[in-house]
Amino acid sequence: MEERLLLTPVAREEKAAFLEMAERHFRELNPEFVPMEDWRRHYFESIQANDKMSLQWIVAAGRRAGFVLFGFESHRFLPRRTGMIYELYVAPEYRRRGVGEACARRAVEFLRARRVSKIQLEVMDGNEKAAALWKKLGFAKVSERFVLGGAR
Repeated sequence: MEERLLLTPVAREEKAAFLEMAERHFRELNPEFVPMEDWRRHYFESIQANDKMSLQWIVAAGRRAGFVLFGFESHRFLPRRTGMIYELYVAPEYRRRGVGEACARRAVEFLRARRVSKIQLEVMDGNEKAAALWKKLGFAKVSERFVLGGAR
């Protein structure tokens, strides 16, 4: 599948299509997810306005199979740059075909080529398939995040 896999930028005029797919993604992570007005109004625009982020469609065999959002963050205290993989979503009909792994590898290669000090990501508690993918690519669990307030 990897040879037919493309990553193409999500254009501003594709906002509605992206938000529809992103909503499916977040609902899979949390079935109770309901996008609030600020999410509908600002999520996409904030990503598009941030020149340290890259939002890409995953295109497999000529069709949108998902999206990936990755980029850079400055270290809080040191003059270093961390690579970040914020979201990787593959539509159910494209799973178990190597699409997610191929896309993840490309994002990692892109970030490594820009000499980041490390690459970080988060996996939602209970998402064992995602955790297995990232472990297969060499990532290791180093912490647990605890949150007070708000929905998961």
